[in-house]
Order: sequence, then structure tokens, then C-alpha cells
Amino acid sequence: MSLPRLRRVRWAVRATLALGVAASVTANILHAQPNPISQAIAAWPPLALLLTVELISRVPVHRRGLAFARLAATATIAGIAAWVSYWHMAGVAARYGETGASPYLLPLSVDGLIVVASVCLVELAARINDAERAAAGERTAQAARAAEPAAAQPAQPAQAAPQTPAAPGPGVEPTPPSVEQSSADRPKRTTSKTKTTAGPRQRRPVAETAALAAAIEAVQPDATDADIARQLGISTSRLRAIRREMREYQPTN
Repeated sequence: MSLPRLRRVRWAVRATLALGVAASVTANILHAQPNPISQAIAAWPPLALLLTVELISRVPVHRRGLAFARLAATATIAGIAAWVSYWHMAGVAARYGETGASPYLLPLSVDGLIVVASVCLVELAARINDAERAAAGERTAQAARAAEPAAAQPAQPAQAAPQTPAAPGPGVEPTPPSVEQSSADRPKRTTSKTKTTAGPRQRRPVAETAALAAAIEAVQPDATDADIARQLGISTSRLRAIRREMREYQPTN
């Protein structure tokens, strides 16, 4: 599934979750006493669950301990909201004419809808994050491939134009070149014993370094900037400068 379609599905799931929470809040308010304080207290548990699910789906956590604590807190809030909303909705259904098992089954449909929408929203958030990281890596790789031909062509040194001797004036005979000048103008012979000196070490292109860093980060999500810089053979400050330069280079959506 493409990234734009995943985002559209996420908005549909959010609307479904909002519908379930709205039904639960309405039942809680109808069951409460007719004063603002009682109605606000009754409406709070479903709203707390909605806010918790949004936080989980939007804020990623990379540490297992924090992720476990967040899931435990979410489960506790969901249990409280389900318990309170169930009995409030059952009482409202019985008050407005539902008999038999209907008042006790109707709340399960609302709570089940909220649970399914919450799980789907969290799963869609994880898939969208993976798709965005893959798209960012592809853009970085394309920038690296575009920068490779320019980096592969060395700069051609400028050649000096040959100097022509000035023409002698009238009545002046041209002087033949001396032996020293002729010997100086002759090309010097090069021998095989000439030592070649190695040039300075060429620095890796910025786009290629950024692509390698993105690949390492995708394979090792827990790696720090220092670890990535050490694997690339550069300093941490150089890695951060390259990332800033790539962010300025990439077009903003």
C-alpha cells in the first residue's frame, strides 16, 4: 500500500475512533446528573482514552522499558473507560426502552469499535513511519547517484597560451638563439626513475556519505551519531554538518 493511501486510511480510522468515543461520551453524559460538573466527570474517561491512543500513534518510543510502561498505562486507561462507559450506556439503554439482554449487549458494540479502531490506528502509524523512512532513504540514494558523475570528473588544469617572439623592427637583423637558450627550450627527458608523489586523499562526496549514513541508520536504528560516524570514518561534527547540508539540499514538501 502506498504512502498517500496509508494516510487516507489513517484519517478514516481516526474518524471511526472519534465516532465511537462520541457515542460513549454521549451515553455517559445522559447517565450523569443534570449539572455541568457531573457531566464533565462522566465524559472524561472516553476522552482520556482518545488522547492516549493519539499520543501512542504519533510519538515513537525506541526503548523497550518505556514502550512497556506506555502500553500498560494505555491498557489501564482503556479498562477504566470501558468499565465506566459500559454501565452508563447500559443504564441509558434500559431507561430509553431497551429490554432483556439488549441493554447489556449494546455497550459491547461501542467498546469493541473503540478497541479495534485504536489498534488499527497504532498499526497504521507504524507502517507510515516505515514508509516515510524508506522514501527518505530513496531520495538520499537518488541524490547520491546524481552527485557521483560530477565527483568522478577531475578538474582540467588550465593550459598557458604559447608565447610568440616579437617581430624585429625594420633594419634590424634577427639574432640567432644562443646555445643556452636552445638548450633551455629543449624538452627535458624524463627517466623511469622519476618518483611519483601521491596526491591528497580525496574526500567522499557529501551525498554518498549521507546515503551511507541513512543505510547504516536503517539497519541499526539504535546506533548513535558517534557509532555511525565511526563506521564511516569521519567525525561526529562532520556527520552532523553533512546532514544539515542534505536537509537544505532536499526540497521541502
